[in-house]
Amino acid sequence: MTDLQARIQAKISQPTLASFATVTADGHPWTRYVVVIADDNLVIWFATFKGSRKVEQIARNAHVHLTLGVTDMESAESYLQIAGRAEIIEEPAVKKAIWYDHLANIFSGPEDPSYVVCKVTPERIEFNTMNPQDGPEIWTAG
Repeated sequence: MTDLQARIQAKISQPTLASFATVTADGHPWTRYVVVIADDNLVIWFATFKGSRKVEQIARNAHVHLTLGVTDMESAESYLQIAGRAEIIEEPAVKKAIWYDHLANIFSGPEDPSYVVCKVTPERIEFNTMNPQDGPEIWTAG
């Protein structure tokens, strides 16, 4: 793992609030908050409702974008811009692996038929500091 990959991983190795953008049926961006976590390969995962608009939008256009990394403007040092492809996973083993206690406030359990998992495979990640003159450091897949 490179130094850049390690710094990216450090920002998303724990559940993190992110802005998640999809494309609507009429071609417009639509953004909402989700709580994401990444694995060691920088693949991003989050829970969602099977009947949500984002699931429908991903089915039509898998290209998505996330922004994350700032939770407090006073201590903000860096943030990530992530472009990738999303897919919806309903496999029981994946749903159990992604499950965490907070989801019990939303779903009845990992077997809840309304609970699905969104997997985002990044194609490009920009690691930005709060100084725009620095420009982003860029990680790309492949």
